[in-house]
Amino acid sequence: MPVALITPESVLHIRGPWVEILERAGFTIAYPEEPTFTRGLCSAAETIRVLKPASAVIAGGEYFTPEILAGLPNLRVIARAGVGYDRVDVPESTKRKIAVTITPTANHEGVAEQAFALIFAFAKNVVVNDHRTRTGQWSLGTTRPLRGNTLGLVGLGRIGRSTAIRGRAMGMHVLAAETYPNREFARQHGVELVDFDTLLARSDYVSLHCPHNAETHHLFNAKTFAKMKAGSVLINTSRGKLVCEQDLLAALKSGHLAGAGLDVFEHEPAGSDNPLFALPNVIVSPHLGGADKLSQDNMAIEAATCIAKLYQNEWPTGAVVNDELCAGWKW
Repeated sequence: MPVALITPESVLHIRGPWVEILERAGFTIAYPEEPTFTRGLCSAAETIRVLKPASAVIAGGEYFTPEILAGLPNLRVIARAGVGYDRVDVPESTKRKIAVTITPTANHEGVAEQAFALIFAFAKNVVVNDHRTRTGQWSLGTTRPLRGNTLGLVGLGRIGRSTAIRGRAMGMHVLAAETYPNREFARQHGVELVDFDTLLARSDYVSLHCPHNAETHHLFNAKTFAKMKAGSVLINTSRGKLVCEQDLLAALKSGHLAGAGLDVFEHEPAGSDNPLFALPNVIVSPHLGGADKLSQDNMAIEAATCIAKLYQNEWPTGAVVNDELCAGWKW
């Protein structure tokens, strides 16, 4: 029987519907011995050792580099539990006829909620006021309203759209910069489509919802921050490498940016010596955007469904990154 390896920490050794989907399709289920394997901290040799028995993987954050893929001759499917796939070498996977899938409908609402958790934490001084209150300081300082403020979304895909709906519900004016926008959605929900520079200049909160690739690497740098509205706030629940953290630090220290809410970092896991952590106007979380229970379960179910369909030579339309494998696909 083919082996399906499940690596995300949130679903390790849990007999959820995703396990039943894979078993019904004819797979034996396996897990890495080390629960933290999926964080991508293992050597290439160790990664190959853990992955080698698998024909399919429900993958978390482990790397699939050309070197690693070369050591996995039996691998047919990398099913990412999430929508990002920057740790998977897609061209090399395609060359080896390995299908790379994502879970496009599973976690967009959870990430949008996390973006607003960071926005609220900053606007309402949640962290500072929690500490002050616990230490006997009854601070009556003012906080920021969200209503009437402008939320700028860099990217209007599923996550961006979920964030836009929540922003409008909060009484915010919502802008979006998107190369291929859903204009009907924008019209229906009152989202103003603008170019990137206009969004930067007008937004009180700039929230990132675009993938990391060669074109977007360090999209937010010193020049970008200089174009942002004075006193605005950066929110990143997408990918850490969209932001040059050194330049963000400078923009925050200068006072040009009022703050930042970061769920992702250039290097993960982020070390305690990250200089951004020393700033009181930076709110951070450990890449929790898609980590709520409902999102995690739905991602595992969607990933397992992709694997099962591909094993049965059915194509999971809309979920495969390297769609060019479709015409010649045969397990």
